[in-house]
Amino acid sequence: MQRAVFRWLSPLRRGKNGSPFSGLAAAQAEVETLSGKNNAGLPKLPPFDYSPPPYDGARTAEILLKRSEFLSPLSYIYTRILNVVDGKMQYLYDEDGKRYLDAFGGIATVCCGHCHPEVVEVIVNQIKRIQHSTVLYLNHAIADFAEALASKMPGDLKVVFFTNSGTEANELALMIARLYTGCHDIISIRNAYHGNAAGTMGATAQSIWKYNVIQSGVHHAVNPDQYRGAFGSEGEKYAKDVQEIIDFGTSGRIAAFISEAIQGVGGIMELAPGYLPAVYKTIKNAGGLCIADEVQSGFARTGSHFWGFEGHGVIPDIVTMAKGIGNGIPIGAVVTTPEIAEVLTRRNYFNTFGGNPVCTAAGHAVLRVIEKEKLQKNASVVGSYLMDKLKKLQEKHEIIGDVRGRGLMIGVELVSDRQEKTPAKAEILHILELMKEMGVLIGKGGYYGNVFRITPPLCFTKEDTDFLVDVMDVAMSKL
Repeated sequence: MQRAVFRWLSPLRRGKNGSPFSGLAAAQAEVETLSGKNNAGLPKLPPFDYSPPPYDGARTAEILLKRSEFLSPLSYIYTRILNVVDGKMQYLYDEDGKRYLDAFGGIATVCCGHCHPEVVEVIVNQIKRIQHSTVLYLNHAIADFAEALASKMPGDLKVVFFTNSGTEANELALMIARLYTGCHDIISIRNAYHGNAAGTMGATAQSIWKYNVIQSGVHHAVNPDQYRGAFGSEGEKYAKDVQEIIDFGTSGRIAAFISEAIQGVGGIMELAPGYLPAVYKTIKNAGGLCIADEVQSGFARTGSHFWGFEGHGVIPDIVTMAKGIGNGIPIGAVVTTPEIAEVLTRRNYFNTFGGNPVCTAAGHAVLRVIEKEKLQKNASVVGSYLMDKLKKLQEKHEIIGDVRGRGLMIGVELVSDRQEKTPAKAEILHILELMKEMGVLIGKGGYYGNVFRITPPLCFTKEDTDFLVDVMDVAMSKL
């Protein structure tokens, strides 16, 4: 049962004396101190008016045994695995009722907040009436949400195909592009992440999180990485690689270019300025379509705009989305123009569960909550506040090599040497563990696995920000 844990934590397996697991033991000893009674002076969670009901279900050890026997092999981010049994807005609760600040759930599932009462009410009311009917029959929930989504889109992007996930949305987008253009070649960016099916894993390129499943006709362009890239923030220089791929790696025509505006799993890396406008122009000249993967950066998360691509001043031909779209309910979508969408009418595209009334009713409720509670503005205000605090923390701790992102989609890259930009792969695991014990759950990503991914629910507050940064400060000080 422990093998998967130790495999994931391999950088900590040996200490300076070379003894097995001594590095991990040191981290665990620090955790024991924090999780025990000797926690005076540690940052305190902001007050929150909610107490979860007592939990009498299966405990951590029992669930771990079942997972090891009956579920696929998994790698765990923590040595002390967390059994989450309750959630409310930006907070989660474990089996003992301990409260945690969720600074990562926005990417995993939640946009408005865990168990948002208005979203929950809509889901319950809909499931009491009808839960399964899609394009075979009429249902107002499906049409209403499609209309609401289209109203959020620029240009002629107004035809919606509903799917069950972001992976499925990106697979469909790639297929539409190939059918529409009559070409097979796709260009994606190295270090991107687009899903876990064969086609999307092929487009995912060299991400550390997935094996590179080879797909014919998929080409990987150099990553416009502003921190580690050869051209810094000069986006147009990176864009030349796309033109070279078309010139020397294809027939001169292309089906599509797919990219995130901000790479999520890739370490919250915002593409270099000027990159997307230059690439979109190149793709158009080659007869291709531009696909914007908004699975992680969409739905007001960047604060400055509702969609991540808007921050780059471009309008794609196809937009894909999922995760936050349903606030935890499994739903994704592809939005494109009537002209492009027409290609599927000749091929009888059908999705059994995509866009069922329960999921679409939930998605529509999410849009209403974002607008009603002004969550886009909150993402901008609180996100700017968080960026400022993290940059001040960077001045204090040499281990912080870079702070980047937009709105409530922020990355903090850890390095053991700022000049060499050496990835701090072991240190980040230690800090993650300490932060969890102090009550903060945070994500991890990047090509080297050394970047904190801060993507909380959009209801995150300045008080939550203060707590998060204070906890990170304490954890880094203990290195």
